[in-house]
Amino acid sequence: MRYSGLEFIAKGELAFCDLGTPSKLEPTEILLETKYTALTNGTERHAFLSEHGYGGGRFPSRHGYQHIGRVVSTGGEVTQFEPGDWLFYGQYVGHNGWNIINEDALLIKLPVGIDYRYCALFGVAGVALRSVRRMGVSQDDNVWVVGQGPIGHFLAQVARSAGAKITVSDMIDRRLDAAKECGAHIALKANSQKAPEIIKEGRPYDYIYDCCSVESLLSDICDNRLLSHSGTVGLIAVRDQIIYPWSLLHGTEAKIETSCHFDKDDLRVLLFLYEQGYLQIAPMVSHIVTIDEAPQIYKKLADNASDLFGVIFDWTENV
Repeated sequence: MRYSGLEFIAKGELAFCDLGTPSKLEPTEILLETKYTALTNGTERHAFLSEHGYGGGRFPSRHGYQHIGRVVSTGGEVTQFEPGDWLFYGQYVGHNGWNIINEDALLIKLPVGIDYRYCALFGVAGVALRSVRRMGVSQDDNVWVVGQGPIGHFLAQVARSAGAKITVSDMIDRRLDAAKECGAHIALKANSQKAPEIIKEGRPYDYIYDCCSVESLLSDICDNRLLSHSGTVGLIAVRDQIIYPWSLLHGTEAKIETSCHFDKDDLRVLLFLYEQGYLQIAPMVSHIVTIDEAPQIYKKLADNASDLFGVIFDWTENV
């Protein structure tokens, strides 16, 4: 077990912090030894660089919500888990070598026989799944996902599993290749000359998901009449503020929605989709590295390196 965690000590500066040894468990608590965590690319970059007011510019701070761990011990009244169980833990606590958690927290037990490393990305996949469930994507809906970072990638997969037709766009070939491998019907290079016309040919879209924060997106949707009558614009990416043309929603009787995090039932559905093969994780994983390499990864994150996609930290190395 590692007794350290990751901490943002100043804008753009990462350090390992000492967590000490775990305290005595309360009756309904479990001790979870971290085996893997995963980077939440957008959220952590915003907090790391104080973008969009994220984190309020307060340091030191800890960010992230994707842990895979093994139960070491349990309190005397714990009924849901036992030592040796592998769990996904989705609370916003940062990256820690161990966590003491109430058994009713945001946890799901993982079955034997799956690759636990990839399950570390259940957090960003859970955010995507919740947005699809909340907004009601269904069979034969026409969906455009703008941006193919981790959440946008999984959003496209989950919407496709609901029976929707999926168009995605991004500027990075690696992400578009992963989208196509995972079932996107149309994958467009956003900065290509043909992309705007192809997007218009595919209209109207029942759902347009913003997973990139492009400033002009809402105006572009309105000007090009991309949204269907009573359609939905799902604002998933972080923005400072939202300004939109009145006619975007008025004439179409459309709506803007957003979504936040995920709950236990989302994790239940997510695990089912993953076990059944409706959700793939391996194609979008770009890095599996020891947690000791975290400083290099966060430097890449700050530099907006295009090769970062799905990033998994292995806490089991060199213990």
